Amino acid sequence: MSPTPIEILATVFFALAVMHTFMVKRFAHWAHQFPKGSVQENLLHFLAETEVVFGIWAAALFSGLAAMQGSIHSAVVYIEGLNFNEPKFVFIVMVVAATRPIVKLAENFIGLVARLLPGPESLTFYVAALIAGPLLGSLITEPAAMTLLALVLKRRYFDQGISLRLAYATLGLLFVNVSIGGTLTHFAAPPVLMVAAKWNWDTLFMLEHFGWRAALSCAVSTLVVAAVFRKELLGIKVAPSTSGAVPVILTVLHLVFLALVVGFAHYPDISLGVLMIFLGLVTATREYQDHLKLREGLLVGFFLSGLVVLGSLQAWWLKPLLTSLDGSSLYFGATGLTAITDNAALTYLGTLVEGLSDELKYALVAGAVTGGGLTVIANAPNPAGAGILQSSKAFGNEGISPLGLLLGALFPTAVSIVFFWFVR
Repeated sequence: MSPTPIEILATVFFALAVMHTFMVKRFAHWAHQFPKGSVQENLLHFLAETEVVFGIWAAALFSGLAAMQGSIHSAVVYIEGLNFNEPKFVFIVMVVAATRPIVKLAENFIGLVARLLPGPESLTFYVAALIAGPLLGSLITEPAAMTLLALVLKRRYFDQGISLRLAYATLGLLFVNVSIGGTLTHFAAPPVLMVAAKWNWDTLFMLEHFGWRAALSCAVSTLVVAAVFRKELLGIKVAPSTSGAVPVILTVLHLVFLALVVGFAHYPDISLGVLMIFLGLVTATREYQDHLKLREGLLVGFFLSGLVVLGSLQAWWLKPLLTSLDGSSLYFGATGLTAITDNAALTYLGTLVEGLSDELKYALVAGAVTGGGLTVIANAPNPAGAGILQSSKAFGNEGISPLGLLLGALFPTAVSIVFFWFVR
């Protein structure tokens, strides 16, 4: 199929956005060369924010559409015709999940699992967090699991002076495990959610074909990484929590609101109403609350919205590519393509192709979740984790390097490939 001029423009901007994500650390470096508070420093710091990249290029596409069509109305009509439910949901669930009662509950749960394992807490907590935490995402959704784990790991490890090698190994492990950890059910992982109804995949199907592979992959990857960095992990002093106790009834109420947000994930207007009531509860109980992650949630939502705007016009080259591949080629192709485009977008395109065999359906989704940790844009929850961990001591003033993340994710991705494709 021949692309339209608008599709070509969108693909050019999409490619520029991808390249921009690999330049954010360079922009941060340049920013430090100008006087603090200067226009140049602030502008370069803005361009160095990973979460604004796709939003900036989406705005450029909006302007390009208006210029090519000769009317702003045409660009508005295009934007209004897109589905922004996922960015809205991720923003709302991130705000609700990143509150003190929920985070403390998650930390206590991981601590309970850690105590069942032999060894010092600094090592067993790491193992429990990166195995049990991502699998928990199959119940509370991947964005919520990512938010909780990023907050917990930041305080216990990333802010404790760990080496850059351990930081990127842990970051890559976190992103990969969350990407595959949500596949035990049919409603928690965005790429699975896109196909579940169309292909009649339920939770039993996911457990049979994906769930056990995800659990084993998370366990093997985490245990190997923990073994490699065992000496450093044993030397970490576990930072005591500085937040106060939380009444049980308040934790229960927060869980109820989290369940409502997840339950109404496909109805953003209702979810927004739930969020408004939740904000009232947080205000009334502020002595038991920390600062809400509103800024972080908005930035992540902005990132994903930009990805929707740019990604929706990439079907002209993605769809023919997907349909031209056999099972093995499609699996590895999807794993690689996921690194440069959101994995949910890939699987959505798969639902538009009629007559896909069961093998090709599995190959597409398995490849999409396997490659979900390679880059920040590969999986919808990744920007949430990056937004929280970006400011940790481990990454210094220049933030997370896309190349460092890619290298850190290679090993757990390879383990996932073994379990999702070669173990049949």
